[in-house]
Amino acid sequence: MYSLKNDLLQIHIKSKGAELCNITSAKHKTEFMWQANPEFWGSHAPNLFPIIGCMKDDHYIYNNKTYQMPKHGFVRHNDNFTIKKQSDSSITFSLVSNEKLYSCYPFLFEFEITYTLSKNKLMVTHTITNLDDKTLYFSLGGHPAFNCPLPKDENYTDYYLEFEKEEDSQSYLLNMANGLLTHDTKPAFSEGNKIHLRPDLFNEDALVFKDLKSRIVSLKHNTKGNVLTVNFKDFKHLGIWAKPNAPYVCIEPWLGFADHETTDQKIETKEGILSLASDSVFNASYSIEIDQKHL
Repeated sequence: MYSLKNDLLQIHIKSKGAELCNITSAKHKTEFMWQANPEFWGSHAPNLFPIIGCMKDDHYIYNNKTYQMPKHGFVRHNDNFTIKKQSDSSITFSLVSNEKLYSCYPFLFEFEITYTLSKNKLMVTHTITNLDDKTLYFSLGGHPAFNCPLPKDENYTDYYLEFEKEEDSQSYLLNMANGLLTHDTKPAFSEGNKIHLRPDLFNEDALVFKDLKSRIVSLKHNTKGNVLTVNFKDFKHLGIWAKPNAPYVCIEPWLGFADHETTDQKIETKEGILSLASDSVFNASYSIEIDQKHL
């Protein structure tokens, strides 16, 4: 377990999966992250690479060869992260491709994730380096889960998500049987830029957005105001999710999403896939800012 701390916040990161597991107020010890109660969902904030969600039949095709790939990729449960850099305010974890990973993902790469704590804000920066002599294909995402309600004497329905801009984006529905995206959509925004939380909101799984105007979303209380804000400036897509009736909400910056039902399963043509040329580097960051009144 690794930690960063300043006068306002303390965070902890697990070595397994380089997974953020605590964001706590230094003064009041208020815990903002979901604490992985297995009764609902046994994770905190898994890192998603090189795919997001499910692939059709858990595999994909590259150069006419079939490769197996678990849901959300292989980073989130990986024990092979090393510490590349560390200071009082920042820590960088690194995962480099190896023989085992190459058997399911035939690309040479380095995946780095850096956590930087500055006042009441945590910046999460991803760096992907293509170490191969061919194009690297990947998706990338975060999956942070936040306690909701914050005090246990409040209700889930006391909270809502507010986006920076008026939104008319529809949520793309997942096939509940296989986790694949469909062409079907449903409305998600009730007041232009708000999604009110309720226990049955995720009965049809995650809300999946491909074309939001916003790049900032805040978790807010109906009467007490802002709790925290996620700025996902480098991410085109967003997932919002929780287990039905569970006391948390995930705000998930994504570059990519699950396979579509009609996919040809070729990784090069997968909707939302990113490509990175040989010897190139890709960076994408998001931040989590805790409102000062909770600190």
